Amino acid sequence: MNVRRSGQPADVAGLAGVPPPAADLAGLIGEVAKGDEAAFRALYDQISGQVLGIVTRVLRDPAQSEEVMQEVLLGVWRNAARFDPAAGSAAAWIMTQAHRRAVDRVRSQQSASDRELRAAVAVIPYDEVAEAVQASLEHERVRHCLTGLTAVQRETVTLAFYGGYSYREVAQLLGIPVGTVKTRMRDGLIRLRDCMGVE
Repeated sequence: MNVRRSGQPADVAGLAGVPPPAADLAGLIGEVAKGDEAAFRALYDQISGQVLGIVTRVLRDPAQSEEVMQEVLLGVWRNAARFDPAAGSAAAWIMTQAHRRAVDRVRSQQSASDRELRAAVAVIPYDEVAEAVQASLEHERVRHCLTGLTAVQRETVTLAFYGGYSYREVAQLLGIPVGTVKTRMRDGLIRLRDCMGVE
């Protein structure tokens, strides 16, 4: 069944070009359940704008909203026999389907996005290997440059950076004033920077 819009037949709308009253929506669904294409066209003309509105509010994408609206109305054509007037109005039944279908589309898009993210994350171990190699090279450069420091500079820098001690703690460990620790640190870091080519 093609669900494109077309003119209303006079026998369904009463008069050509005059939409059926909203109260007839349940009756139209009953006729659609019997396979009446003219009733479906009339129902489509009456409710498609509202369906598109609710779907667009959820999806915010006009092209996808049009597509989902078509799916909803095709679902109404296929499932019209399931409509139960005792359970609620025809408009509420259709709008509930529209909202559910739009939410399903959002979830489907999110799932696709999550799958793409997981696929991208699967590549990360290679990046981690590259980062580990880079870090190893950096450590080697630092070790090499540390050998260019004086013994007292190397001792001070090693305690502070690798030992995690504060200036005051380094001073206590070495039995020297805090000012001397700071001077050795400054001079040592300048030499390290020059050795490593850091600007």
